[in-house]
Amino acid sequence: MKKCRITVMRMAEYSDLSDRYENPIEHACEMRLGQVFIANGWERPEGMCLSAWESMSPFVMTLAHGGGNFYNGWMKNPKSAMISCNDGFRPVSFLIEAMEEDAEETRN
Repeated sequence: MKKCRITVMRMAEYSDLSDRYENPIEHACEMRLGQVFIANGWERPEGMCLSAWESMSPFVMTLAHGGGNFYNGWMKNPKSAMISCNDGFRPVSFLIEAMEEDAEETRN
């Protein structure tokens, strides 16, 4: 099974929506732009938001098992996916990429 690199690519905030509909939340999102996580298949990386993981885990599992080419050519790199978390007030976009096996891992 391949590892997957998950990179925080963009963070948005819709304060007009949160002001109107959301109860105040302390520490609503702990992600940082450029933050990188490494996933081992089904296992959620330490520090990864549970809600974000639930949105992306099917794509991570597919890439970890050698799949890809989602939606028949959606991504330029068929071994990747751009997925956003399901927070409608503060969506975070993540680039998920299948990692090539390390030569050291291949020898063992």
